[in-house]
Amino acid sequence: MDIRALPKIELHLHLDCSLSYQAVSTLDPRVTREEYERDYIAPRRCTNLAEFLTRAPKGFQLMQTEDSLRLVVEDLFSQLVQDGVIYAEIRFAPLLHTDRGLTSERVVQIVEAATSNMIRNSGIEARLILCTLRHFTEQQSMEVVGLVEKFRGSHVVALDLAGDEAGFPIDAHLGAYRHARDNGLCRTAHAGEARGPDSVWETIQLLQPTRIGHGTRSIEDPRLLEKLKREGIHLEICPSANVQIIPSIAGWEHHPIDRLYRAGVALNVNTDTRMLTPVTLTSEYEALEQIFSWGGEELLRTNLMGVDAAFAGEAVKQHLKTKLLQGYTVATRA
Repeated sequence: MDIRALPKIELHLHLDCSLSYQAVSTLDPRVTREEYERDYIAPRRCTNLAEFLTRAPKGFQLMQTEDSLRLVVEDLFSQLVQDGVIYAEIRFAPLLHTDRGLTSERVVQIVEAATSNMIRNSGIEARLILCTLRHFTEQQSMEVVGLVEKFRGSHVVALDLAGDEAGFPIDAHLGAYRHARDNGLCRTAHAGEARGPDSVWETIQLLQPTRIGHGTRSIEDPRLLEKLKREGIHLEICPSANVQIIPSIAGWEHHPIDRLYRAGVALNVNTDTRMLTPVTLTSEYEALEQIFSWGGEELLRTNLMGVDAAFAGEAVKQHLKTKLLQGYTVATRA
């Protein structure tokens, strides 16, 4: 089975943390390949999420102009084409790109227009998720959800809460998520990565998202697994990033993705960041095949679950399912 050629769904992908070396060196020619690997890629094993995130500013600091934002979008789509991705939800925090005079609204306009252009040029379907961050104030969170609402009907489709869940409480973001619920906006939120199942419980109960970014440590609480299944809450699992960040996961072979899948929890496989964690979906699938003996059945099923959880219209979902079924039929015959 040619894993690279398989059609793939990606729901959890950070734009500002997925710059290739080619993109970085174009934006800052002084950066050598050695510096990129040392300063932009996070350590193979981090002490915690906070250490992992110390590399994140390297990306968004280079993304402060119209041209740089467009270039990074184009660079990411180039990576997705090579990886066999047919649908991607790309997330970013607009407020991080205003250091050189762009307004947050203008940032979203630029990224949305660049995404629209790359959808036409690449054939990849894509949507955008706007992130508020754990360390943001309530006012900043309300600004982000206001942008999601303002761009409703474009490729902007949802609100996310990212950042260091262990370092900052959830309180400042309750109003933004309440506004999103009241106005019918789609919602996901990071949880169960830097903290345990308690963080997932808190996020589900207070923010009421339909998806959880990571949620990996949900495996530690059988009651939580039952709730996830009962309510159809989808986990956006990012295996290599989890191994890199979560101390309790000693290595790939200890990642709970297979146990979560066998338990009947809705999930799909994602890269998270293609710079901080230098992986592709192809390499993630190859690891799943090698370590957990995943084959076409598991990969197809998790991709179909990803489509079901996607923040896209039904016509798009049906088209994606058709492409997945056709692609996996061809691959398993080969």
